[in-house]
Amino acid sequence: MTTKKSPSADARPTLDEVAEYAGVGRGTVSRVINGSSQVSPKAREAVERAVAELGYVPNLAARSLVTRRTNAVALVVSESQERVFGEPFFAGIVRGISSGLIDTQIQLWLAMAQSRAERQRVESHLTTQHVDGVMLLSLHDDDPLPALVERRGLPLVLGGRPARLTRPGASVEWFVDVDNIGGARRAVEHLYRSGRQVIATITGPQDMGGGLERLSGYQQACEEHDLSCDADLIAYGDFSYDSGMAAMRQLLERRPDIDGVFAAADLMAAGALRVLREHGRRVPEDVAVVGFDDSSLARQTDPSLTTVRQPIDEMGRAMARLLVTRISDEEPAQPHAVLDTDLVIRESA
Repeated sequence: MTTKKSPSADARPTLDEVAEYAGVGRGTVSRVINGSSQVSPKAREAVERAVAELGYVPNLAARSLVTRRTNAVALVVSESQERVFGEPFFAGIVRGISSGLIDTQIQLWLAMAQSRAERQRVESHLTTQHVDGVMLLSLHDDDPLPALVERRGLPLVLGGRPARLTRPGASVEWFVDVDNIGGARRAVEHLYRSGRQVIATITGPQDMGGGLERLSGYQQACEEHDLSCDADLIAYGDFSYDSGMAAMRQLLERRPDIDGVFAAADLMAAGALRVLREHGRRVPEDVAVVGFDDSSLARQTDPSLTTVRQPIDEMGRAMARLLVTRISDEEPAQPHAVLDTDLVIRESA
């Protein structure tokens, strides 16, 4: 009868000792520790029990020399710290990515890259010595980071379809986004069906894919229903609360007969609600307002905000899954994912 041997109290358990204790081969232990699915449930249970009872801790430094993996990935957001930590969208993305990595041994590294100093620090860290892959979020069209990451040979996934799908030296087809055009169309159609005839929009930045597509969806819906979408009904924002206020003021000055507004982000919609209240316009009686996001803010505005729901947490999970697939050199079903949106009807429209 074979007796399981335990290492001495002051010795660090080795992989061989875990294998002997579990009654399996060294390769089986290695596969279990590295998260491989090519292990029977019985063997996996035995190895996990041995790891727990022996207190085995993998030597990550030694493993990285063999696998050339760091077990870390970077999420780089091209926005200020104030926006990243103050806006619900970014919190949802980070939450989703963390959830998507929970069954792996991969750690998430988060960085903001808006100022020159921040960019220099980030660029020095985005190497194969520090991370196994990179996710980029809130990219503007002139951002050099995608090309830099590709040149360094790191797997890359973008959060959001880029404004231009081709960039010299960068493979930008690996992305996760939501159906921005369909969501914007749905918002305008809801306003039209509620009897609105002069529908304006507050857009997102036009050097970002989301900003461009939500404007396109607005224009398509207006054309389909023979509604005017002249330039005086379009005001440009940057997805922030303050830009929503400024844009709403412009729209009221140009077209005081506005009776409907589609804002391309909930924060901008909230800013628009404030300006409408300041101008004595009742919502939704005088002007109906629809946002985009379905963030927690949408339930807190007065009145509560009708909005297009985008599955932010799921977007983060899909980004993580796609990046892990790339890191593992596996072939995904498709190199990008576009998630559905839904209209959530509340009091503002």
